Amino acid sequence: MTTIDETQVEEQGRNQTIGVRPRATDLITPQGKTTIADVVVSRIAGIAAREVEGVHELVSQGVGGAVGGLAQRVGRGDTRSQGVNVEVGAREAAIDLRLTVEYGVSIPQVAEGVRRNVMSRLESMTGLIVKEVNIDVTDLYFPEDEVQAPPERRVE
Repeated sequence: MTTIDETQVEEQGRNQTIGVRPRATDLITPQGKTTIADVVVSRIAGIAAREVEGVHELVSQGVGGAVGGLAQRVGRGDTRSQGVNVEVGAREAAIDLRLTVEYGVSIPQVAEGVRRNVMSRLESMTGLIVKEVNIDVTDLYFPEDEVQAPPERRVE
């Protein structure tokens, strides 16, 4: 298998190996072609964003997102791409994230951490160049607002 990392180029009559990172579209070999679905890019971005300290959750947009989010929580659905929109081209990607951050954290620092982690994960796992990661902080999370469920009675 030859990737672009091993590509030989001729420069002024001499062969040289250039070191260029493989891209998603460069995953074509004599044995076949590999494609990466948008949902895979979306899930990687969602997981990478959640890895950053200070991010409470990613949230869907609007009423439809709220209903979809509730259905995912009740039905134990896959929430890894919730709050993530991606635009994927042949070699580049743009990511939009909607998130809730924990109260007391530096929002610019959290946003920069999310941006770095998403770009790093996507570039290393897919080979795509991430042109931008847009972050929309939609709410703050206050731990004291969590409703504590009363302990369940074991006997009546």
